This record gives sequence, structure tokens and C-alpha cells, in this order.
Amino acid sequence: MRTPVGVAMSIAIAAAAYIAFSPRALPPIETVHIPVQDMQLNGIERTSSGLLIAGELGKILVSQDQGNTWTEAQIDQNRQALITRLMFVDERNGLALGHEGWILRTEDGGRTWSETAFDESNGEPLMSAARLPDGNWLVIGAFGRLLLSTDDRKTWEDFSIPGLTDWHLNAIASSGDQQQWLIVGEAGTALRSVDKAGSWEVIEPFYNGSLYGAVHLGGDVWITYGMRGHVFRSEDAGLTWQESKVPAPVSLYSHLTTQGGELLLFGQGGLVLSSADSGKVFRVVQRAERGAITDVALMPDGRLALATDGGLDIIAPTRVAGTNGSQINASRSKAGES
Repeated sequence: MRTPVGVAMSIAIAAAAYIAFSPRALPPIETVHIPVQDMQLNGIERTSSGLLIAGELGKILVSQDQGNTWTEAQIDQNRQALITRLMFVDERNGLALGHEGWILRTEDGGRTWSETAFDESNGEPLMSAARLPDGNWLVIGAFGRLLLSTDDRKTWEDFSIPGLTDWHLNAIASSGDQQQWLIVGEAGTALRSVDKAGSWEVIEPFYNGSLYGAVHLGGDVWITYGMRGHVFRSEDAGLTWQESKVPAPVSLYSHLTTQGGELLLFGQGGLVLSSADSGKVFRVVQRAERGAITDVALMPDGRLALATDGGLDIIAPTRVAGTNGSQINASRSKAGES
């Protein structure tokens, strides 16, 4: 009578051991939903699909009611790499750039995105992009990385510029006619082109800190801005530079211009600076309610939508009224144009 009981107990012990030590499939990780008010946002654009924001955990969100409600854009790959920038050449065609060499492409204003590059081995963040006058697309990023697409953003190849070091590249911009171009980055890195991006010249460093953005103000006048409130002005198409007068030593990340020619710079601590003399002298005109302003877009009703490291802030233009009371014009928003 004991034998069947012993056999049964042995089977039970063996089954328990098998269950305890056998490999188990882990439960799927739940999707993380971050309120727009608390997201780290690095990019914002107005397109044919509405208002787009992007940043934390690889999220791109779309609003069709001026930021009141949001839906997630459709992305064909589920990544959680930080998105660093949204760049559009018109209301439908654009790129989203991110860490791990991530590049996403859209043709419908940002409702849907397809992945065209991802590089887990290097993990280098990409920072800015532009469509060049010849129709090719150029992407720039960390450690002097340059990528070129000759098939409308579908595939990418490494690109090189003679004399370029491995300092990070942060922004690329052009004049309105795309004759003049400027690339700026870490350690005062700056490159210019005066032949529609046909060739590039590495400029002698004029600043030993990081430059985060650039804007063309007409003729041969350029402004570049960056770390600790350093703003520089060139009157010879970017060949030589002089430092502008800025009243606050905070880093600056984005810009807009007004219809009257006034330049607004946005940055750390929600700071907004204004210049009415083509970037020679700046004054503080506003501090937003959130943290660092990383990007800015103009709403249809004239309000400003600010992407910040602590969420989205939408403010009335009267809060950043300039010295001449000009209407604000979102001329920064086109990829490859200042």
C-alpha cells in the first residue's frame, strides 16, 4: 500500500521542482503613459495634422484642438529612445530625431511615422536636420556625426566634411533663399556654406562653449546662441563673430522672429529674451511658468506653445510682447530655414 503513495509523492515533488526551476515568460511591461503636463519635451511643430510634441520615452503626441486633448501618433517600431527634435520642411513632410541614431519619417503631418534608422551599437543622439537645396536631407548629431539621404529620407549614409572634428553638432540653419548655411555645435564648432550647401568651411572657433541654435536675419547677418547666455552676431555670412549684450547668463535653445523683425530667444528657466536691433542687444521680456524652454511653435490663435523639460506651456503673446509690439511670426519652423 505504501508503494503507490511513495510514487505519487515522488511525482509531486518532481513536478514541483520542474515548475520551480523551468524558465518562465516574464509578463509584458505595461505601457507607460505620461501626462503632457509632466513630459520632458524636446520638439514641437504645427503641421497639417495639428500640434505635435515629442520627447520622453520615444513619444510623439498629436492634438487637433490646440493642445486641449492628445492622442499618440502611430510609430511602426516600439522604441523608448528619447526624441531630441522634430523637423518639418512643410506641413506634411518631416523627421523625428532621437538617441540611438533614431530617425523617423512622416508624410502625413505626423499622424504616422516609419523608422528609417536606428543604431543600438553607437547610441549617438541626432540633433538637427534640413532638406538641402539639391533635395537631399542632411542629419547632424553627436561626435560630429553626419548622415545624408538621397532618396527622400528612406535610407541614410555617413557623410563627411573636411576639417570637421568629433565635437557634437547641435543645429543646422539656412537663409531664406538657402544660399547661406550654418552648422553650430559644441566647443564653439561652426561651419558655414555660401554656395547652397555645395561646400562647407570650418570656421575658426570664436567661443569655447556649446552653441545650440542659429538664425539668419537677412543679408549677411547671422545670430548664433547657446550656453550660459552667450549670443554671437556675424555681419559677413558667418565668417567672423562679435558677442552680443545679454542680461542673463542662462542657456538658450530656440528662437522666433516677429513680423517687425524682432528676435526672440527662449531658454533655461523659462526665460524669453528680445532684441529689436538685429541681435546686438537683448533684454528679458518674460519668464514662463515651467522649466527650460526647448522649442516653440506659434498657435493659430496667436498664442505660443512652449515645449519645456517639464511639460507643455501655452501662453498669450502679450506675455512676451516685444519692444515694438510686433505680431509674432513662426519663421523658425521649416527644416533648413532659419
